[in-house]
Amino acid sequence: MHPSIAPADFVKEIKVSSSIWMKSSGLFPLFKGWAEGYGSFTCSFMDIARLIDYIKNQQVHHKKKTFEEEYRDLLIESGIRIDERYFP
Repeated sequence: MHPSIAPADFVKEIKVSSSIWMKSSGLFPLFKGWAEGYGSFTCSFMDIARLIDYIKNQQVHHKKKTFEEEYRDLLIESGIRIDERYFP
């Protein structure tokens, strides 16, 4: 992402646009909207291949560890305080 783009503005645009599409497409009848917050993390260009492999295998990976478990671990590893309001 270009440094001149504010992450909050970028995420807002993605959430608004995708929410409109998801609700109007009829493909996701249970979709009620995105969560209030968001997480944004950076990675080194040198990690790009590892990140792509992770995304390709995410479905298999999440059979071992839930998204919530993984996200909590990522927050802890990054030194970010967990806000329980965003977890069920």
